[in-house]
Amino acid sequence: MPSLAQMTGSLHIHQFYIDKLKAKQAQLFESDPELAMLLDNVAAVLSEHAIVLADDIADIECDD
Repeated sequence: MPSLAQMTGSLHIHQFYIDKLKAKQAQLFESDPELAMLLDNVAAVLSEHAIVLADDIADIECDD
């Protein structure tokens, strides 16, 4: 099991890339809607994983 610091770092990385994907998706919406949709889907998957990570972090913090 990863440490709390590793999980928190991973959550921050997820959030960074989610923000990057959403910004790029907004830029590409007019010129390449298919790619924009793909980026939106990737951001959604990362968001779901970030939620799980955040829940795991909260559980670990409650146990301490």
